[in-house]
Amino acid sequence: MRFPAGLPIGESWIEAPGATPVIFPYDGSVVADAPVGDVAMARAALDSALAVRETVGRMPSYLRRKVLQGVHSAVLAERDAFVDLLVLETGKPLVDCRVEIDRTLLTLETSAEEVARLHGETVPLDLLPSGEGLQGFWVRKPIGVVVGITGFNYPLLLAAHKIAPAFAAGCPIIVKPAPQTPLATLWLAHLMRSALADAGAPSTALQVVTGGREVGATLTTDRRIGAVSFTGSAAVGHRIARDAAPTKVLLELGSNSALVVADDADLDAAADAIVRGGYYASGQACISVQRVIAVEPVRDVLLEKLGARLPGVVVGDPRDPETRVSALINPAATDRVRQWVGDAVHAGASIAYEAPGDVLGPTVLTDVPDGLPAWDEEIFGPVIAVRSVADVDSALRAVNETRYGLQASVFTSSLDTAFAAIDRLDVGGVVINDVPGFRSDVMPYGGVKDSGTGREGPRFAIEELTTTRMAIIRPRP
Repeated sequence: MRFPAGLPIGESWIEAPGATPVIFPYDGSVVADAPVGDVAMARAALDSALAVRETVGRMPSYLRRKVLQGVHSAVLAERDAFVDLLVLETGKPLVDCRVEIDRTLLTLETSAEEVARLHGETVPLDLLPSGEGLQGFWVRKPIGVVVGITGFNYPLLLAAHKIAPAFAAGCPIIVKPAPQTPLATLWLAHLMRSALADAGAPSTALQVVTGGREVGATLTTDRRIGAVSFTGSAAVGHRIARDAAPTKVLLELGSNSALVVADDADLDAAADAIVRGGYYASGQACISVQRVIAVEPVRDVLLEKLGARLPGVVVGDPRDPETRVSALINPAATDRVRQWVGDAVHAGASIAYEAPGDVLGPTVLTDVPDGLPAWDEEIFGPVIAVRSVADVDSALRAVNETRYGLQASVFTSSLDTAFAAIDRLDVGGVVINDVPGFRSDVMPYGGVKDSGTGREGPRFAIEELTTTRMAIIRPRP
């Protein structure tokens, strides 16, 4: 590998007490052995981060920007190698890993730019007679040590979403990557620690600890930290929020994203979007299309158009540039998805399309009843469920009838429908005439309800990881 052995804790890379193989999901081969940390290493990382909290918090803006620009340049120089590693580590198709590296680069670049915009403002205090003669302003200060916990599906991008805004805000950060996919995160950490050293900054501004649940609990329940930023399942996110209280917790959790097709929609565009949005990253994305809610008059035509497109979705080796769906992260994930599909069919749903082959390919269910995971929960696989309703009003209500609320989309030619969706849908983001999985890394990204709290995107994450400090001065006469 292109980074040192062990884990980056304290000023150096420390040998871990254990190791585990990282498996290429497509054929089960071993990519590399990854270090596995323990509670003692987590505690050491916390102590090291806390020791440099003030130093990192007081680093001048130009230096923080320089470090992030240096990391951006280093990742860009290794772009193709990162893509190859991501394909092996995650099993995602090559095309999706290329998107991941591009979004990572944008996150690093934008976070560097946002350093210059981290400021407060002056406030008039003489709105009451008691404030006459006073000068008031507020500034933003780093929240403190940040613990970032990432998911397996976009390991490099999710790590960048935690690391870059935290450092831009002046916060040391400890990252705990998913056990299945730690390699890209460790490489990113190596490049950033090198950039920190080049700038004369403490390398302990960024540390990485791997390990199981007990390692995560050690990191997130330490009362000395400033914030936890977690990406993963709702169940784990809720437990972290409870256990970490009153520490600030930012949660990017699950979803069962809906795509509404109105009766005035461009059905070809909608069908293209359903295929693109339902099966990218093999369906292992929190904002991939899962629920398709079509107004009744267009249901049959929409299903016909989907059926015509799905045989063209290439299933197979993720290293092939033509592949669009490949193996899920591990056999257990595949078994779970197949079980959910089987449960839906047993309860009365129909399979409108199922790709042949050993790899779980694009699947379309119709009329999945309420109360089943294939409709109610996050399936995290290449499966979409289509349901029809009487009208757009019913469709918007159906979108909201879930415990999740991350993103949703509506296909329509009506501005009235578009604005009704933006107004009524109880989600963090509404997309009109594109996939709900469209995500700009310069927009505020996050959910409501069980989809989480807080917002990502460099500008918004930096604000989340700072606190406002009010200052009032009465000048001496």
